[in-house]
Amino acid sequence: MMQQWLERWAENARGARRYLAVFFKWAVVAAACGAVCGAVGAAFYHAVALATSLRTAHPWLLFLLPAAGLAIVGLYHLAGVLKDEGTNLILASIHTDRKPPLRMAALIFTGTALTHLCGGSSGREGAALQIGGSLGNAVAARLHLDDKDHITLTMCGMSAVFCAVFGTPLTAALFSLEVVSVGIWHYSALLPCLISSIAAHQVATWLGAQPEAYLITVTKPLSVAQNWRVMLVAALCAAVGILFCCALHGAAHLYQRFLKNPYARAAAGGVLMAAFALAAGRDYTGAGMHVIERALDGECAPWAFLLKIAATALTLGAGFKGGEIVPAFFVGATFGCALGNLLHLDAGFAAAIGLIAVFCAVVNCPVASIVLSIELFGADNLVLFALAAAVSYLLSGPYSLYATQSLPYSKLEPRYVDRHTR
Repeated sequence: MMQQWLERWAENARGARRYLAVFFKWAVVAAACGAVCGAVGAAFYHAVALATSLRTAHPWLLFLLPAAGLAIVGLYHLAGVLKDEGTNLILASIHTDRKPPLRMAALIFTGTALTHLCGGSSGREGAALQIGGSLGNAVAARLHLDDKDHITLTMCGMSAVFCAVFGTPLTAALFSLEVVSVGIWHYSALLPCLISSIAAHQVATWLGAQPEAYLITVTKPLSVAQNWRVMLVAALCAAVGILFCCALHGAAHLYQRFLKNPYARAAAGGVLMAAFALAAGRDYTGAGMHVIERALDGECAPWAFLLKIAATALTLGAGFKGGEIVPAFFVGATFGCALGNLLHLDAGFAAAIGLIAVFCAVVNCPVASIVLSIELFGADNLVLFALAAAVSYLLSGPYSLYATQSLPYSKLEPRYVDRHTR
């Protein structure tokens, strides 16, 4: 009896040592990865901010957009990257044996800064995922980690740079877990991603990166009428999210169909985007954070979301660099704001609902979207934001910004389907 008890105790002690060893390993490795990624993310944040301020101070930089496109394509070719898959490569590296090269981080950093400097319509969070994934993979290679730990550290890097740039640590960690395969979570990566995200947030804040946050002063009580209005906004935002995805994918396809040469695509896209900005206004260049802020204050043109979709498709489809997420925020906030008065909702509150709903529609990450609503707007209207995310997630169907995002389970029923988004 005593011998059996001692054997059971020894077995439990060995199991506890394994869990403790993994905990301490990731406490150190993920924190180190987060610190490195936080520093790089802060540098990226300041580079984009500087590019934006220079473009605002010198409007003539818009006319250099075709030259910036040529420079970006040239840099990628000099680095040996003839076909850039962007964020799709980072997502594919999680469930395949493909590894993003470290030079990808430098290329997307430089390419995004040039795009923002000369007035292309793009964001920064998509670029942050590419930078972070490349850095995380490089750290894993330097530490000689196995393939499974490579995957975890790639996700840590994604979380860390996303958080460093946008300042939402919990959303960054959950988004990296949720975006790869919709409905399947790598829970073993939860602690490492959280540690990496928090470390990056602290380093980036220390280095001057400012987190995004907005004040929503309107609190909406739950009621049947209120719920249906929010659901209607979310349903329409799902349709806009599908339009956004189709516009981006369709523009890239058309550019490649009619202009086989990547240099010709970049030059033509630069000319088209510059002409578009001169005709539609400078609000549609860069990320457009100031327009998002105006929409959340209840002020925007009713057609602004369509113009931003067109500007982003013209820019990213031609091969310019950056992210799609902030443009999705722009589209959602301006569309929601425009719907607010029509549906007797506070326009600023409707803009916030629209921002979350369109984001959820284009990335298929309802949990990260709900958490994002808390980190951006507070928890007073949490149930309504959750309702909007759930409706948008369902009605956006199989569409996504990312072609390599896996959708293994049906959105319509608890059934395994094993397919990719489109």
